Amino acid sequence: MSDERTSAGAVPPGFTEVYRAQQARFPMPEPGWQPVHTVYVPADRFSARTVADWRDQALSLVKAHLGGPDELAEVFGVPGRLAASVQELVLRKLAHEPIEDLRVDFEDGYGVRPDPVEDGHVEQAAEAVAALHAAGALPRRWGPRVKSFADGDPGRSVRTLRGFVTGVVARAGELPAGFTVTFPKVLMEEYLSQFAGVLEQLEAEAGGPLRFEMQVEAPQTLPFLRAELAESLGGRLAAAHFGVFDYTAALGLPPHEQRLDHPACDHARHVMQTAFAGTGVELSDGSLAASPASDRAADVHALWRRHAELVRHSLRHGFYQGWDMHPSHLVSRFATLYAFHLANYDSYRERVSAWEEQRDAGGGVMDEPATIRTLAAALRRADAALPE
Repeated sequence: MSDERTSAGAVPPGFTEVYRAQQARFPMPEPGWQPVHTVYVPADRFSARTVADWRDQALSLVKAHLGGPDELAEVFGVPGRLAASVQELVLRKLAHEPIEDLRVDFEDGYGVRPDPVEDGHVEQAAEAVAALHAAGALPRRWGPRVKSFADGDPGRSVRTLRGFVTGVVARAGELPAGFTVTFPKVLMEEYLSQFAGVLEQLEAEAGGPLRFEMQVEAPQTLPFLRAELAESLGGRLAAAHFGVFDYTAALGLPPHEQRLDHPACDHARHVMQTAFAGTGVELSDGSLAASPASDRAADVHALWRRHAELVRHSLRHGFYQGWDMHPSHLVSRFATLYAFHLANYDSYRERVSAWEEQRDAGGGVMDEPATIRTLAAALRRADAALPE
């Protein structure tokens, strides 16, 4: 018998180090609060009135184009038994928290401006953030989207970020909670560590740790997505957001096929899920780049139906956050989301209770421990998403 054979019950050589590495790489956090959407507003159109304006426009659309629960059920594909509850929740949400995550966009939605012009909009944005914070109206998560390093001008990106952070701190006295920055078009893995280094340098001025979310907008990005990536960035990578239009354009898809529910986008989302499973890095889907064609009810309903289809598609694929680009999207986002969470809430709760009480859940269901963990996570996610 070989002397190298592990004795019964002994710990294999090297196990402790590997197990510690596993825990660091895959902390497996339970789902907590995550924004259900990110609202993008071009920096030159952002003001202290933005949140209130989106609220007012969304509520006006509901008032003008959505009657009672029956019409809500028909437009958004909500089961009739849930329609009244969903409508009440949507109205409450729009009135009290229309935007959960706000991104002031200095990238595609803003374009390329002369340096003095962008510097001026950075100052205006910092002033607006401070005003929202003072009024208690700043969304729970907020921040800028800066330009990509892939554009060849990282200096402009860093200048905007530094000006935004220092401008908010100077006016508000601090960097309010919930700050994150979006880093787009990551075509080279090295850009991520370079951007994390920029954040590290800014942390002294910001008064605390800074985190960012990367955008997955190109097929070139998928090969370097992996769990070790999050670990290597020192905990600064908070999320990965999918960018549908740059991604589908990069693949050469025809314009009418550049849509969030294209199979190519499903593939990208599944790669993102595989890469970051268990790491705590949040995932977000992309957007619908459309608004109602007119103020006519038929056009508003058509937009709502299409957006609801896309939100449902994302939810079914395990993406619980997406981008909203127009006030009309808030209505379809919340209606579809709440119906999704409520549809199975009671049955999920019963199955978890049956497992905990070691009794039969009924209906021929035979739950495994992994399924119970998933059911419990779904309940926590629903509780976090539904208005109180």
